[in-house]
Amino acid sequence: MRRGTLDDLAAFAAVARTRSFTRAAAELGLSPSALSHAVRGLEERLGVRLLARTTRSVAPTPAGERLVRSLAPALAEVERGLAALADWRGAPSGALRLTTFSSAARQVLDPALPRFLLDHPAVSVEVVIDDRLTDIVAARFDAGIRFGETVERDMVAVRLGPDQRTVVVGTPAYFARHPRPETPADLEAHNCVNYRLVGGGGLLPWEFARGGQDVRVRAGGQLTVNDAALAGAAVRAGAGLGYMLEEEVAADIAAGQLVQVLTDWCTPFPGYHLYHPSRQATPALRALIDAVRWVGA
Repeated sequence: MRRGTLDDLAAFAAVARTRSFTRAAAELGLSPSALSHAVRGLEERLGVRLLARTTRSVAPTPAGERLVRSLAPALAEVERGLAALADWRGAPSGALRLTTFSSAARQVLDPALPRFLLDHPAVSVEVVIDDRLTDIVAARFDAGIRFGETVERDMVAVRLGPDQRTVVVGTPAYFARHPRPETPADLEAHNCVNYRLVGGGGLLPWEFARGGQDVRVRAGGQLTVNDAALAGAAVRAGAGLGYMLEEEVAADIAAGQLVQVLTDWCTPFPGYHLYHPSRQATPALRALIDAVRWVGA
């Protein structure tokens, strides 16, 4: 398409819609003579008369009417595309879609999201809780929140918290009935509460490391769940050992309600990160990142 043709087509459409060079010129911010010149140039390039002009009126010719019908949806789509650019400039607005898993939702979003929504009434947020490692580009999410070690290298990642540890805990009453495990292998003799990964279908392995040795245990037990809150309730009731995020049971350990074991085998790993595919985040996404960003990052 020749440079300027799109502008000339938009000019013609404005004249055809308003039936007036004067009104169309005012709408487009042009002089009537400049607008008339643009339309005449378009007609000459196309080799078709598009407007019938008299001293009192202007109206599309049959060819012009046909062109208007073709142009209307295309120009409307261009306008929508230009309007959508507002999501990338100015005040935060528009819609955000996030994917994360339940622990991250509780630890990161629960404290920050309500205030974010109150501070940014023009932003709407959809959060999908899913333990699968979702392809956020294919699934059309704006961002995800996961542990840092699971974030793909081609993503822009923002650290949201300190390193994490997964620890093994049980109640004093449970350990009154069972000896404390000294090594991960000792877990085979214990009643362990397992977590089933909904996306992959398998059980979450209990992973340990010490002195350069990595150990993965498939713990057995009476209860298997796919909800961290239900697993925590069972562990706190003394029904078995739990493999839980340290920050979620720190208060229970400090209060003596849960006892941590295999401490030397539980090593830190990268904590929560928000990640997204574009290096040019929208104002809405930048505002959300600021709202949930870890002050120690």
